[in-house]
Amino acid sequence: MTEKEFLDIRRRFPILERKVAGRDMVYLDNAATSQTPDSVVDEIAYLYRHTKANVHRGVHTVSQEATDLQEEARRKVARYINAPSPEEVIFTRGTTESINLVAYSMGQLFPAGGQIILTVMEHHANIVPWQLMAQRRGLAIRVVDIDDRGVLDQEQYRSLFNEKTVMAAFCHVSNVLGTVNPVKEMTAFAHSRGIPVLVDGAQGTPHLPVDVQDIGCDFYAFSSHKMYGPCGIGVLFGRREWLEKMPPYQGGGEMISHVSFSGTTFAELPFKFEAGTPDFVDIAAFSKAFDFIEEVGIDTIAAREHELLEYTTRRLENEVEGLRIYGTAPHKSGVISFLVGKAHPYDTGLLLDKLGVEVRTGHHCAQPLMERFSIPGTVRASFAVYNSLRDCDAFVDALKRIAPMLQ
Repeated sequence: MTEKEFLDIRRRFPILERKVAGRDMVYLDNAATSQTPDSVVDEIAYLYRHTKANVHRGVHTVSQEATDLQEEARRKVARYINAPSPEEVIFTRGTTESINLVAYSMGQLFPAGGQIILTVMEHHANIVPWQLMAQRRGLAIRVVDIDDRGVLDQEQYRSLFNEKTVMAAFCHVSNVLGTVNPVKEMTAFAHSRGIPVLVDGAQGTPHLPVDVQDIGCDFYAFSSHKMYGPCGIGVLFGRREWLEKMPPYQGGGEMISHVSFSGTTFAELPFKFEAGTPDFVDIAAFSKAFDFIEEVGIDTIAAREHELLEYTTRRLENEVEGLRIYGTAPHKSGVISFLVGKAHPYDTGLLLDKLGVEVRTGHHCAQPLMERFSIPGTVRASFAVYNSLRDCDAFVDALKRIAPMLQ
């Protein structure tokens, strides 16, 4: 990526020009939510002004236009992740709802006494829904551990499968450690035992090429707001064979074929799982985020973020006294979680904010992982394609400035 190409990308995100505490803002909280380019924001404004009408329910022109835009977004999602068909792409409110949908609906098919395999590095969104289902259905949860680098114990993973296993669910990329898991190999092993797999891709799709057919997973979940799109939109890819077996997650309009008081028949996929009026404006605007990613190139994005990760990690390790990085797997995404001295992560984050550096602090919705490392939380810096080496320098220099206060 040339300097001119980078500056062109960065200019599409006006928020990056704002000030925090009287300084140029350095935004390094992309794992929580990425910023949104002008093309997406402009599309949302245009649609609210010119094409706001409920989808799938009207014969009038504006409704048909809105429907076409939403369904084109579905086709674009399917192409981006190489789903076999758009009918296997379900729109939700985010990764969390996507996983809840699978846990609830798949859970209805599980026998009592079954076991679900998770990992210690999961986000709460890929833990709590399974716990709720386990309580309702009398299931057990088994957990795969990691080594001190943040690499999953694959031998333990394979050993946990037995005749009671009914499901395996794991993240593509850890939101805390940045670890990129070998999801294709893990899925293949589960399938060799006849077990379906869900992959939490919230931290995968923004940063890596994703091909659900190559991975082989049965479900893949992700969110728009982490990949330059609007908030409140999520995606669930599900294999048709499972989606047709699963009961609906919610009932209401849109997801029915016929309703009477003697019984209801459900709509065909994907509408069977899309009850109620969807956020058709933001779904349609999500298309513009895909346009942005495809224009820049996901491989270019991955390479840029890897450059930022390596550069920043090297400076932190060599220049910041008392710093400890959590997550040193050989295959990492653009996330650095760390602590400095004896300071609580909140205090470190607060001081960085006073210097214009925006990072995330806390347990990052991964409390079991924090317990694994015996820490209360971490400070997390995470990168996107619009971040610069200058951002990285400002971050490290700010941390060097405050580090003596944190020992």
